[in-house]
Parts: sequence; C-alpha cells; structure tokens
Amino acid sequence: MRPINLIVTCARHMEDESAEEIRSILEKMGDQNPVIKITGISGILTVVTSIDPFFVPGAIRKMLVEEPWTIRHCMRVIPVQKTVKTDLGEIVIAASKLVVERLAADHTYKIHVEKRNTELSSLEIIEAVSIFISNEVSLERPDRIILIEILGGMTGVSLLEEQDIFSAEKTRRMY
Repeated sequence: MRPINLIVTCARHMEDESAEEIRSILEKMGDQNPVIKITGISGILTVVTSIDPFFVPGAIRKMLVEEPWTIRHCMRVIPVQKTVKTDLGEIVIAASKLVVERLAADHTYKIHVEKRNTELSSLEIIEAVSIFISNEVSLERPDRIILIEILGGMTGVSLLEEQDIFSAEKTRRMY
C-alpha cells in the first residue's frame, strides 16, 4: 500500500478540476512532482507531496484569504501521518503510535472517524482506539483530534489540532 500524506475533498464530480488545483498549489509551494490520485470515492483525492503535510493547510488558508479566486475546488485539505490497510487492528496500532509520540499527558482529545466504503462501525473503531488512551476526552474543545479517515481498503490516521485541517468554508466565514 502506497502511503499518502494529504487527503483533499471536493464537490462530487469535480475531482479532475480539484486535482489540477491542488497540483498547481503544490507546485507553487515547491513540489514539482506531487502524486495526486482520484480515488474511486466521489469527492476524494489522495496526495503524496514532498512538502510537510502540516504546512500545506495553513499555506492554502493564507492563499484563500489573500487571493480568494485561487481556491475554487478544494474544499478540505487534511494531513495524514500514517496510512494503513483498513483493518481494526492496524488502525489501533497506527493511532496508538501517534498517541505515544504526540499526545502529552495533559492534552484532551477526541476521536473523529470519517468512513467511506467500509463495514467497520465508527463506535467499534472509537472504542478500540480509546481503550489505550488515559487522557481526558473533550468532544467540544479537544487539544488534539485523532482523525481516522477510511477510504475503502485504505485508512489514513492523524493526530491533529483543529487548525491543521484546511476548510474553505470555515476560512471564508472567518474572513
């Protein structure tokens, strides 16, 4: 399985336009060879870029504020830290490693599951991942979000702060 480091969402049937838009954006940032794949799931692209995936959402947010016409198709850009096969055990291992590496003892957290084309239930995933975490849960204002993005047979797992995800809609509302 090829690891990815960004997930890009767009309107359904706008994948080609979104792929060109994210390619252009990444090229402006210095990655001349990003690998962009239109998944079999409507409105979802996966990206492999040489640029730090945590830098990209903030840079796109800045672009949208300064030049609103440059971002027309990409709705969300989400960093991915680990890519695993969609298997409950592999998801738990990936999430657990991120928690050990990046979740401080005083951080609150929540687990957010976005699932597409899978039989796994969100509750089953949340229960399996949370059993290993002793930190306090905060569903309203967590310090960190354990994001599990299931795209059929592939799952991206990240430990993020809210601002690590670019959302065109939220950015436009703020400015």
